[in-house]
Amino acid sequence: MENEILEIVDREGNITGHAERRVLHQDPSLLHRVVHVLLFNNSGGLLLQRRSMSKDTAPGKWDTSVGGHVNPDEAPYDAAVRELKEELGVSGCSPDYLYSYIYSDDRESELVNTYRCFLNGPVHFNKDEIDEVRYWDIDEIRQGLGAGMFSDHFEKEIRTYLADGIHR
Repeated sequence: MENEILEIVDREGNITGHAERRVLHQDPSLLHRVVHVLLFNNSGGLLLQRRSMSKDTAPGKWDTSVGGHVNPDEAPYDAAVRELKEELGVSGCSPDYLYSYIYSDDRESELVNTYRCFLNGPVHFNKDEIDEVRYWDIDEIRQGLGAGMFSDHFEKEIRTYLADGIHR
């Protein structure tokens, strides 16, 4: 997986080169594409995943419903559908595009394309990557912000989502 080749992009998502995943995760000057899917139930609960303790980034933290890299020559929408299936065993959910933003920390920089999907059926999460999943009320999430229970990346995601006013 560390030898996986991903696309380097500019702020608009135009491909400018390629690099190994491990290189991209060690150089915040190199921007690469990822997708997030916010999976809601009809009651407005947002499914979050607790990252596996074996993860190198944010182990044990609650995180976005689905997140993953966009493969070379793959459209972000197709990556969102693929990641829904790989991480949660969800198919037949057609995600709606919400927005894009740049996430950057001292390790990496990502152009995030965020989608939203609604599902009331079961999820069968990938136990190699995820320790637990559960639906959270938005107010419960708001109360937990800054308390260290969420990944930094999810905190950026949910603040972007809430600021956008889509949840109303």
